[in-house]
Amino acid sequence: MTRTIAYLRVSSIEQNLEKNKADILHLANDKNLGKVEFIEEKISGKVSWRQRKIGPILSELKKGDTILLSEFSRLGRSMLECMEIISIAMEKGIKVYTVKGGWQLDDTIQSKVLAMVFAMAAEIERDLISKRTKEALNSIRLSGVQLGRPKGPGKSKLDIVRTEIEALLNNGSTQRFIAKRYKVTEPTLSNWMKKNRIIKVFKEL
Repeated sequence: MTRTIAYLRVSSIEQNLEKNKADILHLANDKNLGKVEFIEEKISGKVSWRQRKIGPILSELKKGDTILLSEFSRLGRSMLECMEIISIAMEKGIKVYTVKGGWQLDDTIQSKVLAMVFAMAAEIERDLISKRTKEALNSIRLSGVQLGRPKGPGKSKLDIVRTEIEALLNNGSTQRFIAKRYKVTEPTLSNWMKKNRIIKVFKEL
């Protein structure tokens, strides 16, 4: 039997899931999708989608199954994450429907074309982020700032590369990428950023 999964994510405990549930059930009835399995989580979009519940959902579902969403933005915080998830779903033959916007990604020709566009857009955005990162690092090197892992004692080994980290963040690098680069955990990097009041500035392409 095919499955219909409704993925509901909110970023804080103040947000209410009940209205989203009602809207999704109405959508499921309109599409005659049968029983709906609700998967809920209250977690920040900063957490990678692979570490959220949508990761296992996408892995478990098969061709012909369906994912219901209140809106595409519930999949991830960035356009890249949303496009990656949608692209994978379409490749596996998983249908995706949203309440907001009335999006319908299924086995129609139009949906397959749209899936190709999402996949291309995701690849282009990854390439642009990589290019901006390399340009930022090169600019830092030319300004005389020493790149690489810090040497010697200090309050935090990230302190000495703060300028580089800020440049990477502002040019689209993820916290996972930065944490891996400096061989620290994502929570360590996140705590260090909060302590130093470093806020990521998202730039539009």
